Amino acid sequence: MGEFPVRPVAASTYADDVDKLFFVLLALTLIFTVVTISVLIYLAVKYRRGAKVDRSDAHDHNTTLEIAWSAGPLVLALAVFLWSAKLFASVYAAPANAKEVFVIGKQWMWHLQHANGIRENNELHVPIGQAVKLTMISQDVIHAFYVPEFRLQRHVEPGHYSTMWFTPTRVGKYHLYCNMYCGTQHSEMGGWVYVMSREEYSKWYASGGAKAVAVGGLNTPNGGLSMAQAGAALFQQYQCASCHSGDAVKRGKGPSLVGIYGTNRQLANGKTVKADDGYLRNVLYYPNEYTLKGWPQGMPSYRNLTEEQVLQINAYVKSLSGVTTPNLSAQVPGPAGAKTNQNNAGAALVPGAVDTDGGSPDVKAPAADTDNQQWRYMYGGEQYK
Repeated sequence: MGEFPVRPVAASTYADDVDKLFFVLLALTLIFTVVTISVLIYLAVKYRRGAKVDRSDAHDHNTTLEIAWSAGPLVLALAVFLWSAKLFASVYAAPANAKEVFVIGKQWMWHLQHANGIRENNELHVPIGQAVKLTMISQDVIHAFYVPEFRLQRHVEPGHYSTMWFTPTRVGKYHLYCNMYCGTQHSEMGGWVYVMSREEYSKWYASGGAKAVAVGGLNTPNGGLSMAQAGAALFQQYQCASCHSGDAVKRGKGPSLVGIYGTNRQLANGKTVKADDGYLRNVLYYPNEYTLKGWPQGMPSYRNLTEEQVLQINAYVKSLSGVTTPNLSAQVPGPAGAKTNQNNAGAALVPGAVDTDGGSPDVKAPAADTDNQQWRYMYGGEQYK
């Protein structure tokens, strides 16, 4: 017979912390259950009908005893609450060096994209021992991103970015579920998280996973556009540069976007909002609600953008440095074979330079293997069977 596991597989640092709390709660439950049932049985036997015990001078109240059996459990309950609240809050405060992956839940699949442009469906590849931050949003209804071996779950909501992070501790393949009923094919909305060794992950990341060379785009070490580069292309496609390029800002056409991420923005209605991921998204969808003080409202709504495209544009805006106001017309990927390639911060790349977000002008950059089902599904229009 095989060994009976004391606990399920724990594959993240958070899982170990959750299990400690779980076993403490289990131990307290058992202790109080045994003590309560034991006292109940003892009193029931001792004072049963017909037993010869002294029933004179019976008491129905004892303040000291009542305080004792109330204060003790209260202290334990507060201690457990503080412990669990701290543990609950810690999963949302990702460390600064965490690797960020963007997640979009949709009926009925998980779409994930890495900062360098690698895209995955119902799969997530991560390196062991590296903190990973998930920034998640839903394209339709409420979903829940759930990996039992990591002891992690968080709701993924439409119109709102939610985050959580984890550090995997065991190489392996782990189930990914949607843990919130989201429609008729809810049970099919699942996938796998692959925790890889650092060496194997580096090879996978450098090859671009299952992503192909972007048609007409920049060559990169992973064989395609990074999120920031794809966002720059969208920025130009929708003519955002006509109001937000360096020249346009000088002419008073629109506010500069350089260095705005994380800053406070003063709105025309007197409110102050922080330019975080949610703000950058909502400005694209609902510009009339975020008119800046001192600027006339003239920006159209871009509700036709998908959540993936919004994430790419956000990545581009976040990548803009605060040193200079770039001319955005010179930042977008040109046609295939173009000699002018720019990095994600808007400064031109010199031959041999490497973009910190995964981009490179190296014409010998390797392309990803496209002879697989995931590539055909995402880029060739083929549906999984």
